[in-house]
Amino acid sequence: MKQRKWLLFLLLFAPYWGWAQAAPNQVSGQVVENSEDGKKEPLVGVNVYWAGTTMGTSSNAEGHFQLERTTQTNQLVFSYVGYQNDTLTIVPGEEPVVVLSASVELAGVDVVKRQKTTTVSMLSSIKVEQVGEKELLKAACCNLSESFETSPSIDVSFTDAVTGTRQIQMLGLAGPYVQMTRENIPDMRGLSSLYGLQFIPGTWIESIQLNKGTGSVVNGYESIAGQINVELRKPEEAERLYLNLFANTESRLEANLNLAHRFKNEKWSTALLLHGKDNSSKLDHNHDGFMDMPIGDTYTLLNRWKYFGDDGLRFQAGVKGTTMNNQGGQMEFRPEDALTTNAWGMDMKIRRLEGWAKLGKVFEAYPWRSAGLQLAGSTHKQDSYLGLNRYDARQQSGYANFVYQSILGNTRHEFKTGLSFQYDHFDEQLNDTTFNREETVPGAYFEYSYLPSEQLTVVAGLRADYHNLFGVFVTPRLHIRYAPFEQTVIRLAAGRGQRTASILAENTGVLASSRQLIFQGQNNGNPYGFGPEVAWNLGLNLTQKFMLDYREGAVSIDFYRTDFSKQVILDLEQSPQEALFYELNGESYSNSFQAQLDYEVLRRLDMRLAYRWFDVQTTYGDQLLQKPLQATHRAFLNFGYETQNHWKLDYTLNWQGEKRIPYTGSNPENYRLAGHSPDFFLMNAQISKTWNERFELYVGMENLAGYKQPNPILASDQPFSPYFDSSLVWGPIFGRKTYFGLRFKLH
Repeated sequence: MKQRKWLLFLLLFAPYWGWAQAAPNQVSGQVVENSEDGKKEPLVGVNVYWAGTTMGTSSNAEGHFQLERTTQTNQLVFSYVGYQNDTLTIVPGEEPVVVLSASVELAGVDVVKRQKTTTVSMLSSIKVEQVGEKELLKAACCNLSESFETSPSIDVSFTDAVTGTRQIQMLGLAGPYVQMTRENIPDMRGLSSLYGLQFIPGTWIESIQLNKGTGSVVNGYESIAGQINVELRKPEEAERLYLNLFANTESRLEANLNLAHRFKNEKWSTALLLHGKDNSSKLDHNHDGFMDMPIGDTYTLLNRWKYFGDDGLRFQAGVKGTTMNNQGGQMEFRPEDALTTNAWGMDMKIRRLEGWAKLGKVFEAYPWRSAGLQLAGSTHKQDSYLGLNRYDARQQSGYANFVYQSILGNTRHEFKTGLSFQYDHFDEQLNDTTFNREETVPGAYFEYSYLPSEQLTVVAGLRADYHNLFGVFVTPRLHIRYAPFEQTVIRLAAGRGQRTASILAENTGVLASSRQLIFQGQNNGNPYGFGPEVAWNLGLNLTQKFMLDYREGAVSIDFYRTDFSKQVILDLEQSPQEALFYELNGESYSNSFQAQLDYEVLRRLDMRLAYRWFDVQTTYGDQLLQKPLQATHRAFLNFGYETQNHWKLDYTLNWQGEKRIPYTGSNPENYRLAGHSPDFFLMNAQISKTWNERFELYVGMENLAGYKQPNPILASDQPFSPYFDSSLVWGPIFGRKTYFGLRFKLH
């Protein structure tokens, strides 16, 4: 049966073979060293910058780098602790491979490097955490929603205890407030804002860039809490074959196959990425009568093409298709019980198709000048029911962005400008109520960068957009970088963000309850009768690198304040039997503080230690209350150890403080919850072993202590009573889980 599923998967998506981003104004390459056995090993965290300027970047986990061209010089400098600096003259159209040599070679002395799996550039005006592939491999990382277990900047939780849907949080705010992009094209918006995280398998990801607060105006106006950009594997750099097989003790099976091909002319390359997931066993470990996780399957295919011309022309295009089928609910539920009181069940079917293209031109005589066009389109179809709630939805989206970059006089004055267009059409049906909307948003932007010295960088951006429902709005953004000392960087970020709330798709968990949904919007033609969500974000961060006992370390301190002037509120406080949606009438803000230490405590033993404090308050009715199900205090610890013979051991400890639980005091006594949850610890660990850089085995365990939220489904014994609610999840809903897998690569 499963063989037939895989064959059907390939046949269904084979016709899509043929579509597939360009970096028109950028130089890219790789930094390596020669190992003792003569092989080229990538160097991580190498400083790469244009000679005599502050424009630069750092190499990622695979040694790759990419940075924008400048007219001031064509000399690239490569600097790395313990290695000799190198300077290279860049020829347009080439992608250099730079080999660095150890600065000291003494008999009996080893020059040892530590490849950082997560890096932060000291030269960028925006603090961007570059999460490399090796960081992702520290955990199972089966998809994007599971890729942040070793990052203290992102929180991951379940929306409810029935659908198995994970959502992320940044700065104490829900995932939809984070702008999600795939290779700098907006992605996971609207209907896919929650489930879209599951549609990017971990083995497809080359790296993740995440920044808190507002981002660049070039990427749009929607970023409020931050931006997460996912870079997929590039066909010209990826392994010819990459196979990943995964299984866990909860009967979850996954397979990923990546294929890449570079044509003989070296201008064209292509990649085919395949993913399949199957979970077919009904399990109920906590004996509440409900499946712990839905059963079902997911299949995803992506095909991309890239062209790199000698004349400065760059082209990429791709297509991606996804199908998901999930069924959950009570153990005795059968499909014929759908939308009846025979048994409580849920079913979700999603069909999604995406396509994108990028065309860019680098003017070789004027390397600081470039132009690029981004195009993307998607169609998303969801048919679902949760208990007695039926929710069907459709979304068609289109996106275009033209970017032009040049200088004003010299490279101390750079600018980017362009035009963008966003189109979205939604058809949503909740039981007998229809919600339709069409949004068109043309916009223009200008971003100016001023680099008066190596110590100071100022980036100011402004964009103006016209929304067919909300009218004209302006988005200002400002980023300032100041480096008073070589290893010290202070950054300031400020700006405005605006978005349209897709309140049903973003709050699917509340449908998995008996609450009556009440919409208190106006009859004004706006989405659900509500206006846009608008917030201002101000952030300040300090990064201090240091060398202690010949080992590198870094301290990072962040503080961000987000103030909402307009917001759509989901209110679960007035009654346990109601979920109210209305516009903010009062204060709503988030204060976020994070302190983080990264240090190699012993040779080959890396430590990451972090503490976070959140003060997230919202006005519910006439009361300013702490955001529910959000811990004020959190602590994080991660250890990573790698032996010389390629054994890797990783351990992560998370502590979450108590969380406020929405009001349930009017329920019968046996269906009431305490006002606050207890604090708890979560521990994960993984061991892996690699042979010949080709074959790797890994085994891991999640939630080692087996801590679980008791009775995560309220009134699970009476699922059709007014007291049933599976959305009040504050802790783990699964106990200890063991997983194992293998990876095989052909370079």
